[in-house]
Amino acid sequence: MGDVRRAITDSGKKSRAAFLSPFSHLLSPVFFFLLAASATQAPAQQARQRYGFTHRQMGTTFSILLYAPDSVSARQAALSAFRRIDTLNVILSDYLEDSELSRLSRTAGRGKWVPVSQDLWRVLRISHRASRKSNGAFDVTIGPVVQLWRRSRRQHEPPSSEAIAKARVSVGYRYIKYHPLRKAVLLQKPGMRLDVGGIGKGYAVDEALKMLRRQGIEAALVDGGGNLATGAPPPGKKGWQVQLGVIEGDTTHAITLPLHHIGISTSGDHYQFVEIDGQRYSHIVDPATGTGLTGQRTVSVVARNGTTADWLSTAASVLDRQAAFRLIRKVPGADMYLLEPVLRSGKRRMENQFTRGLLRKGR
Repeated sequence: MGDVRRAITDSGKKSRAAFLSPFSHLLSPVFFFLLAASATQAPAQQARQRYGFTHRQMGTTFSILLYAPDSVSARQAALSAFRRIDTLNVILSDYLEDSELSRLSRTAGRGKWVPVSQDLWRVLRISHRASRKSNGAFDVTIGPVVQLWRRSRRQHEPPSSEAIAKARVSVGYRYIKYHPLRKAVLLQKPGMRLDVGGIGKGYAVDEALKMLRRQGIEAALVDGGGNLATGAPPPGKKGWQVQLGVIEGDTTHAITLPLHHIGISTSGDHYQFVEIDGQRYSHIVDPATGTGLTGQRTVSVVARNGTTADWLSTAASVLDRQAAFRLIRKVPGADMYLLEPVLRSGKRRMENQFTRGLLRKGR
């Protein structure tokens, strides 16, 4: 935990914290947080100060902002949350050969029911429901194809159509069977490989937020590589002031979303992509084709928790525009902002679309 560090607490001299999400980009949704201390806080609230901590895990930086009465309790709460994330990495990583997920994948096609931990059971069951709701646009069995594209990013050479076709034989969420009484899982097809990258960080920020609450910290925000979970708002505030950069024509402006007790996730290819022979491929793979997405779409989703926001933003990246919005409307409490390039009068330009609920939240 040597990389955990305390940030400077609020003072009246600054009106804005320098906390930019990793997906900040001129042509993508830009979230940042306005965290000025309120001058009208009640005496009990004034006793709590803001602290910030960071920790590397799951291939990204997790950041925690919280309000606590002192630095000792703040640090203890943050350490507890980061330990929870470390534990989840050992369970959910498909990079670690000895993770619980990897061990489960190695049983594919053997006809073996494998008892799994409570965390892996939850993630897989939520993923199964997500796959059904999205008609397979979200699918944690995409692992064999993802492996091909990871290799392509290293070698700058796209997978052959034959290799993709062979890998896709083992892809399909219906090939995962569940035994609820035993909390056991069976992977039917040989060669199956699970990849929960489209939901794991959302689940991790939710679990970290739960750990903070157990330590008595209610006003907190956890960010894991653009996956956010928010608890109670800062003292004296209506919510964590999240600004969303919106593009209209050639101009960019912001709407402010005062959010609390909610999850936020953005998916896109602004940082994870490979360009081969002039074609840009996203790290997000379409389960239906086995190909990395090429549309350069960015999706931001607000939902009731980080887990839901994470899988929704992944699925909405894969689906066509109208299907993506139909999916969002099927999930209670979910809203979406979608940005993608379109051709108008022979010219390529960025266009965005909101759900009405997201606009009502903003101001």
